[in-house]
Amino acid sequence: MSSSLESVLDTVRLIDPDGSPVPPDRYPSDRYAIPADADLVARYRSMVLGRRINDQASALTRQGRLAVYPSSHGQEACQVAAAAALRPGDWLFPTYRDTVAVMERGVDPVEILTWLKGDRHCAYDPLEHHVAPQTTPLATQLLHAVGVAHAGRLQGQDVVAMALCGDGATSEGDFHEALNFAAVFRAPVVFLVQNNKYAISVPLSRQTAAPSLAHKGVGYGVPAVLVDGNDVAALDAVLREAVAHAAAGGRPVLVEADTYRVQAHTNADDPTRYRTEAEVEEWRPRDPIARLRTYLRARGALDDAQEATITAEAEALAATVRDGVSHGPAPDPDDLFEHVFSAMTPQLRAQRDLLREELVAEGADR
Repeated sequence: MSSSLESVLDTVRLIDPDGSPVPPDRYPSDRYAIPADADLVARYRSMVLGRRINDQASALTRQGRLAVYPSSHGQEACQVAAAAALRPGDWLFPTYRDTVAVMERGVDPVEILTWLKGDRHCAYDPLEHHVAPQTTPLATQLLHAVGVAHAGRLQGQDVVAMALCGDGATSEGDFHEALNFAAVFRAPVVFLVQNNKYAISVPLSRQTAAPSLAHKGVGYGVPAVLVDGNDVAALDAVLREAVAHAAAGGRPVLVEADTYRVQAHTNADDPTRYRTEAEVEEWRPRDPIARLRTYLRARGALDDAQEATITAEAEALAATVRDGVSHGPAPDPDDLFEHVFSAMTPQLRAQRDLLREELVAEGADR
């Protein structure tokens, strides 16, 4: 069955990397137009806050206060636009790298970081925020997103699921199963693929021979759009259109955001083993925050006073996160074993006892 939404496989961009607007006649004005200045100032604020949290969380891992942190530094435009495109009753299904998107849905960043301290559970209420728990297995959340969207459609609910993933997830079977099911059963899902060029150390060229990841949507009969993932204006326009399309006809959309992971995969990763610094430096001028700042300053929509206010807000938020992460309850190591089976197996009991002995010995050594 055909779709009314036309695929766009030539990268959608509304603001160039140098901060200048793309000529307005490039796209039909009723489809892709640069959002109002006030909306873009709000996006700028969210991206600045998001980057500050990214960098603060990375610092907390170096201090040993977080076990791990997958930074989205450089991908803030994708994160912010994804959350902004959703309506209050819609659902967000994030990956482990989507802390900023979760935060944009109103979740306390201290709660978001709880699982990255080593806690066994998601500290926020998914039902309250309509945000699924962040996941570390690749692509599993895509099937959950399709299930929620399909169930909502069967029940007559007006709900869209935004399913986030990276380029590496498109190499997983779950991605293809989710996309195929959503297409066949017309589940209202927006799949946002943040193509940051690497699945940990595996470059995109070793994952697919397709001209773009958006082409995969076409293969499943799903309208697909390729967008500049560092242009928050274009992302805003494309994702809002996708959500509206999914909501109106109960049909999925695939959006590929062309972006880049500037920092390491996590604090445990050494990116110099698989990419050059010259490659990273090539992407720095395309920074989404700098691009939007230049555009807004040129229009007189952002001044020194506003920037100072936003910076102060970001620093205050970082301080709150530092304090919250440092003073939260410490996880109980026994919880690793208590909630696997209804009754603990002999193997788990032996593992628990061994860990207890090691922790006691470690304390004695100190």
